[in-house]
Amino acid sequence: MSTKIPWPVPAPGLPGDVHPALAAMARAASVAYGAARREHTRAELAEEVAGGADGTPTMRVDEIVENAIAEEAHRHRVNLLSEEAGFIDNGSAVTLVVDPVDGSNNAASGVPLSCFGGTVAVDGKATEALTVWLDTGRAWHARTGEPVPYRTTGRTALAGATVNLLRPHRRNADAWMRVAGRAQRVRILSTTVLECALVAEGSVDAFCDPGSDTHRLVDLATAMVTVPAAGGAVIDVHGRPLEIDPDLTRRWSGIAAATRALADDLAATVLG
Repeated sequence: MSTKIPWPVPAPGLPGDVHPALAAMARAASVAYGAARREHTRAELAEEVAGGADGTPTMRVDEIVENAIAEEAHRHRVNLLSEEAGFIDNGSAVTLVVDPVDGSNNAASGVPLSCFGGTVAVDGKATEALTVWLDTGRAWHARTGEPVPYRTTGRTALAGATVNLLRPHRRNADAWMRVAGRAQRVRILSTTVLECALVAEGSVDAFCDPGSDTHRLVDLATAMVTVPAAGGAVIDVHGRPLEIDPDLTRRWSGIAAATRALADDLAATVLG
C-alpha cells in the first residue's frame, strides 16, 4: 500500500529583502508541495505525467509545484525558465530560473531531501539566488557581489575532503571511483541544489558530478550566485562556461567547491 506522507511542510524562513517575485515563488512552492503530500500517495506523486522541457519525464509532484510557481510568474509579470515548462515569456527584462522541486524522487518518496531553487537573472545576468529546503523551511539567500553570513570551509585539496557526489553511472564509474578514492568521505543526497548550499555554508567541502553531464542550468543556477558569494567556486568539469541560457537541453558536469583550487583538483581527478 502506497500511503501519503504525513509530515507537514513549513513556510520558508525568508529574509525580508528577497526579490518579491522570487519570495512569492518560494512560498507558493512550499504551499503546493505541502498540498501535494496531503492529497496524493507516494505512488501518485512519482507518476510520470508529462515530458519536461529539459527532455526528462515530469513527475506529478513537479507538475503541481511548477503550476503554482508559473501563476506567480504571471502575477508578478516576470519571465520564467523552469525545468518542466521551459521558457515562459512575460515580456520582462527579469527572468527567474527555477527548479521547482530539486530531488523529485526524494520528494515523492518522502525522503526529506528536496529543494526549491530560484535565481533572478536581469538581461541574462544572474543577480540573486534563493534555495529553500522544502521539508525544513531553511533558506539560503545571496546576491551577486554582496557578502553573505556563511562561508565555505576554505579547503584547497581533494585529499581528506568531504565530497557529495551524484550517483554513479556506467559511463562515469571510473571517474566516480577516482574521486571517492581520494576523498575522506563521500555522500549521495540526490539533490544538487541543497548540496551546493551545503558547500556554501561549509557543511561539506565540495559537490561534484564526476563527468556524467547530468546537470542542467536549473540545477546549477543558484550555486552560481551562492557559492562564490561564500568564497567558493562553481565550474564545469570540462571547462565549459556556465551561463544563463533558455536551452534546457544543454548539460554540464558541475562542481561546487570551497575554493577554486579544490574545484580544479576535482576536475583533474575526474578527467584522470
